[in-house]
Amino acid sequence: MSLQFDIDAVLDRLATDGWVVIPHAMPAALTAELRDACLQVWQQGLFHEAATGRGDGQARRAEIRSDSVLWLDKVATLPAVAAYNAAMDDIMQAVNRGLYLGLAELESHFAVYPEGAFYKKHLDRFRDDDARTLTTVFYLNEAWPQDAGGEIRLYLDADCTQHIDVTPEAGTLVLFLSDRFWHEVLPATQQRLSVTGWYRRRGGSVPW
Repeated sequence: MSLQFDIDAVLDRLATDGWVVIPHAMPAALTAELRDACLQVWQQGLFHEAATGRGDGQARRAEIRSDSVLWLDKVATLPAVAAYNAAMDDIMQAVNRGLYLGLAELESHFAVYPEGAFYKKHLDRFRDDDARTLTTVFYLNEAWPQDAGGEIRLYLDADCTQHIDVTPEAGTLVLFLSDRFWHEVLPATQQRLSVTGWYRRRGGSVPW
């Protein structure tokens, strides 16, 4: 699938700012199919409550995050998921050609935030594994109300004094460097759906 946006402009933003927000990043039909697939597997009870940490240190901590997730490798044969993965692979190849990040794979999951759910401020890179390099968030909610909350708040400086809030509107793709930007998900007044992922580089300190 050909990309819906100017990939060179995206690479320029990543090179200069380390983050970029891309509206209408995927065809509307694919976004709708992904939303339907997400809701279908949600209703089938395939999700689990999200945890923090990794390995032996992984734990459910409801005071930090209250979403539920389903890794896409569990439903990779769904047509919408396969098409999404193909598009994200095109982005990965372009990033590698333009920015030489050495990205090797994408790990990603559906995320469902029930009404009132949140994810407190955090970084996406583990202390003992530096493979996660570029975070990806793709939104699935159609016609998201401006007063419904659920934004991702991306902190733009190390002291977290400056930030932008990105509305979780269907078709919007957010990319940012995983080790650089603290961020959080604000509570929403209605169910919030997304696909969240991380491009992983070769040579991480701990094998996946």
